[in-house]
Amino acid sequence: MPRVSDEHLAARRQQILDAARRCFLRNGFHNTSMQDVISEAGLSVGAVYRYFKSKNELITSIAETVINSADQLFVEITKHDPPLPLVAAMDRALIFVDGQTGPDGMLRIAIQVWAESLRDPALAEFVDEKYTGFRNHFVALAERARDAGELPSDTDSEAMGAALFGLIPGYFLQRILADGPDRETYLAGVRALLAATPARG
Repeated sequence: MPRVSDEHLAARRQQILDAARRCFLRNGFHNTSMQDVISEAGLSVGAVYRYFKSKNELITSIAETVINSADQLFVEITKHDPPLPLVAAMDRALIFVDGQTGPDGMLRIAIQVWAESLRDPALAEFVDEKYTGFRNHFVALAERARDAGELPSDTDSEAMGAALFGLIPGYFLQRILADGPDRETYLAGVRALLAATPARG
């Protein structure tokens, strides 16, 4: 019997993830069953369970896709040489958010992951690990801004990094749940907040 190629296995796995993503976006996490995903994917029960044993495995794998993309972007922003001004760095992050908040956007699933993590310890651990990593990127961003003289020399980078990171979910929650401000309007507010913290020696 010929060996199934790695490419075939990866394509089949992605087929299942795409089907699950459509189901979760259309019906929500709790209203989607594994049978719904199986039907959407057009595969057998055994084929789907070969790759994913539960809905939580599916949603974690889907979340990892957008998390990995965001993580890569935040690393690039943090390590940019020369250091990006904070407003420019935040603008790049918000552009990424805009690409993930539409009807098919992955950040709509992120909100469902948050809610589910309140009752699922394994998912809670996953969310904590990933979002702590995100926050650390913004701490590093604040440290570089402080060292470059953009922020006061006595700035608490942990506090500033947490505040900067908090602006990102704040933006996409407003975009998704409350038809929030566009990026330029939000960025104007970020600019005003940062201007209220003048650099000093």
